[in-house]
Amino acid sequence: MSTPAGFDELIHPATRLSVVSLLAATEWADFAFVRDSLSLSDSALSKQLHTLEGAGYLEIQKEGGGRNRRTKVRLTDRGRTAFEGHVAALRAIVESAGPATGAAQQPHAEAGR
Repeated sequence: MSTPAGFDELIHPATRLSVVSLLAATEWADFAFVRDSLSLSDSALSKQLHTLEGAGYLEIQKEGGGRNRRTKVRLTDRGRTAFEGHVAALRAIVESAGPATGAAQQPHAEAGR
């Protein structure tokens, strides 16, 4: 099977897909909210955000200074389009598998009966 159009290797890793999915549901999100929602460390989230920013998929905005410094992130139009295309490609992959049949639908516990 060939990879469907819209499949995005950059977004596909689970952590980045989780970040982009979360951001797709909002206009702006605080760094701490994203970090806590996804149970990531500051450094792990920062690395993923900078990778996505480098691709033009999100914008990072820093406000204030010192202890009051706040970091906010949002998907760019390019990022939102890439995410929507990737979701459509994943759906196409799942749908091309077709419905499960016969033995494949039976739970393992009942398969030996």
